[in-house]
Amino acid sequence: MSFPQSRPRRLRRTPALRELIRETELAPRHLIAPLFVKEGILEPQPIDSMPGQHQHTLESLRKEAHEIASKGVVAFMLFGVPERKDPQGSEAWNPDGIAQRGLRVLREELGHDHVVVADLCLDEYTDHGHCGVLDAEGHVDNDRTVELYRRIALAQSVAGADMVGPSGMMDGQVAAIREALDEAGLERVGIMAYAAKFASAFYGPFREAAECAPRFGDRSGYQMDPPNSDEAIREIRADIEEGADIVMVKPALPYLDVVRRAKDETRFPLAAYNVSGEYAMLKAAARNGWLDERRAVLEVLTSIRRAGADLVLTYHAKDAADWLTG
Repeated sequence: MSFPQSRPRRLRRTPALRELIRETELAPRHLIAPLFVKEGILEPQPIDSMPGQHQHTLESLRKEAHEIASKGVVAFMLFGVPERKDPQGSEAWNPDGIAQRGLRVLREELGHDHVVVADLCLDEYTDHGHCGVLDAEGHVDNDRTVELYRRIALAQSVAGADMVGPSGMMDGQVAAIREALDEAGLERVGIMAYAAKFASAFYGPFREAAECAPRFGDRSGYQMDPPNSDEAIREIRADIEEGADIVMVKPALPYLDVVRRAKDETRFPLAAYNVSGEYAMLKAAARNGWLDERRAVLEVLTSIRRAGADLVLTYHAKDAADWLTG
């Protein structure tokens, strides 16, 4: 028996027809490239658990940003790795700290045709590896930490950041940072808030790259519990009310349902972070010949966009931009 070909099948017949009715766009402008700059090294250092990624010197940071920008990527997120760490993480707001020097390099190299975002946290800078200062019992002190976040935001903004990205999941962090920026006459600086950041198993390679693994305990006391979706929406709404310009869900792939809910329920500019563990899994599978890397990466990034993310932070940004424009 012969069946007539359906309309959907007819529209899948050629690449041109498939492109004509494609519902979700993925382009380099949707990607944000995270980069690491490390103090005290003479050459870029490969990150073993993140093949293709490096801890950069200031000069290699400049070259890498230029190359990625040439492929159509508009935005960058910078993470600093200092030589010196202390209990307060004071290098985070040092005007001459490695992150601020890196921000100045990116601004000088990229001008104002690109967006420079500074990750705003303390875990890379504290000697204990937690995202804030500790009280006498060894717990993160929320209010003292938020006061330091204000200082970091000012230092990063003066160094050239278009946006700051508070990632510590401290209560009230967005409102405090917005107030500090406005009081300093820095109203133009935006906030990309890590609004729903889960206590995930997928951060391991990043902690190697940023040298920020906790020396004791974990971060489940301030990052979100993975089973909670309603709580994630409450956190996202709170950051919007406090003055965030963009809100973020992190990680992306295990939380696509949260990405979809956040977009549907808020209609607010939304980013999702395709994190280091997600990147490392695809890289490992591709190196073993188990996956076609190009197809798998573009499928993953498209899925994040399809779920509702306006922007995707991803370590695949350089390769993906190449594939999308090549």
